[in-house]
Amino acid sequence: MDTATTGDMDIPADIAATLVDPVAYADDRIHDSYRWLRANNPLGIARPEKFDPFWVVTKHAHIQAISRQNDLFHNADRPTTLTNRALEERVRKITGGPNLVRSLVQMDAPDHPKYRALTQGWFMPNNLGKFEGRVREIARSTVRRMLDRGGACDFVEDVALGYPLHVIMEILGVPEADEPRMLKLTQELFGPQDPDTARVRDALSAEQVSVMLQAIIADFSAYFRKITEDRRQNPRDDLATVIANAKIGGDYMPEHDQTSYYMIVATAGHDTTSSSTAGAIWALARDPAEFAKVKANPELIPGLVDESIRWMTPVKHFMRSATADTELGGRKIAKGDWLMLCYASGNRDEEVFEDPDRFRSDRKPNRHVAFGYGAHLCLGQYLAKLEMRILFEELLPHLKSLSLDGEVKMTQAYFVNGPKKLPIRFEVS
Repeated sequence: MDTATTGDMDIPADIAATLVDPVAYADDRIHDSYRWLRANNPLGIARPEKFDPFWVVTKHAHIQAISRQNDLFHNADRPTTLTNRALEERVRKITGGPNLVRSLVQMDAPDHPKYRALTQGWFMPNNLGKFEGRVREIARSTVRRMLDRGGACDFVEDVALGYPLHVIMEILGVPEADEPRMLKLTQELFGPQDPDTARVRDALSAEQVSVMLQAIIADFSAYFRKITEDRRQNPRDDLATVIANAKIGGDYMPEHDQTSYYMIVATAGHDTTSSSTAGAIWALARDPAEFAKVKANPELIPGLVDESIRWMTPVKHFMRSATADTELGGRKIAKGDWLMLCYASGNRDEEVFEDPDRFRSDRKPNRHVAFGYGAHLCLGQYLAKLEMRILFEELLPHLKSLSLDGEVKMTQAYFVNGPKKLPIRFEVS
């Protein structure tokens, strides 16, 4: 970007610094910044220290416009998540490209549609129906354990983390005994900036961060290499068998692509659902009227699910890069420019959502972009909604009252974040 021609488009330095501050995502500062940007500079340029400049996309319509033009805005040319300059340079030296993994998220056409098609059928409602009975069993046992806690619990630790993890691991084909390992690796991968989840808690250089992330990926790779060997010899009716035996152009996926595929299912398949599930209970616990409304109208549960996904928006951003000169919102975007799609901002856009900061289970329509939009629309959206709907169907009838029982704490991360501590009190009907 040419500083001389874009200076008047720059967002304030303090807001640019907030966008790259993991701690800001654990309090209200990030939403304060989004709100200011939507009102004053909805498509401006951030120049935070240690990062290459990037466009900050905060309006719902602009996020959708970029997301539907996959030839014009690429995923794979630059890091797909916000990455400082030193770390990107380090990753390029290691891999020859901008990303350490190569999952669906880091792909563009023609690879992306080919790889997506391998498992898309598994995540469609017609196929997920065969798992609904088992998901309900898992939900009931989870609810029983919560109710046995005696009227108080940490909802994140006791319910929100374990429930979707157990569901996706069973569908994937990971033994229950290995679920704690998968949870730990996920938290290390998505929360490297949070002192409670990071593998290393000290301030790290770009080289040290890349080494740490490589070690996490190597752990995933070693684990799923054994799964692949087993499923090729002993196929089962699970998703791991599909991934292990999938072929692109007549050959098995390259091992790095295969590991990346397992990783995106094993991590994104539960972490984001955990955050949205906890978000719903947080909202109901702090608003007795909303809790009473959903209790009295169980048909609102699907709306509760959608609203919690909008309100929490666990995936805060993805990055895109322009493949050609273009114009958006009256701004000229140059070939090679980097753009930050701020989904959590788009989901509180005043032009799309009435009273956007308020949690409303009966919100209609609810055209949120928490699952993305266009060709990269989240593959697991129907599974996430199914899990959450069933859990609330099993839990809410048992609750007479619900309230907060201490301070709620959010993870400190600017990519994926949500509640990490949610102490609640409840009375059982």
